[in-house]
Amino acid sequence: MANIYQNAKISLTSSGDTVLYTAPSNSRAIVKSILIAEDNNSTAVAEVTLVNASGTAFVIDKDVSLTAKTNEQVLNEPLIMEESEVLKVNATSGQVDVIASILEINREDK
Repeated sequence: MANIYQNAKISLTSSGDTVLYTAPSNSRAIVKSILIAEDNNSTAVAEVTLVNASGTAFVIDKDVSLTAKTNEQVLNEPLIMEESEVLKVNATSGQVDVIASILEINREDK
């Protein structure tokens, strides 16, 4: 079993669900943090969802409101992701940068 530490990063300038991270089909993942920062000296609103392998979306935070040059930590506790689950972010207004810190636990020693 291999432990892979990584971070997933995206910069969003338009609305629409964008994939931040997908757990591999042979791994589970522990998301330690999701940091969202306003990136345009304005205001922004973002939404974070987790989509399971069946395609059902679960809202993690529906209304992450940011003022100019601020950031917000979305998770208070680690989030466990099962195989093939997808973490998505939507900038419903404004521009944001998103960084997730992840520990991926791979069952195949790769």
